[in-house]
Amino acid sequence: MIRAVVSRWWNGVWGRLTRRDVWLAREVRWHVVARSGDSETGKVLRWEFDTEDDARQMIQRLMHADGGPWREISREAATKLPR
Repeated sequence: MIRAVVSRWWNGVWGRLTRRDVWLAREVRWHVVARSGDSETGKVLRWEFDTEDDARQMIQRLMHADGGPWREISREAATKLPR
């Protein structure tokens, strides 16, 4: 079970086909969770990393591959991960 969401990013698009979300979470290892699409029909991918730096490098790769104006969401709004 993931214990703490550290950060969350969103590409700023509301459309169910083009929305992208990325979470950085930590239990014992670092977890990156990425969703393509909306919360009802989106595809969720997950990765685990030993270090925060490796996890953040994956986040940078995900945001770079998608392009667009990504923005970090405040910690208060970053607490819910997709199932």
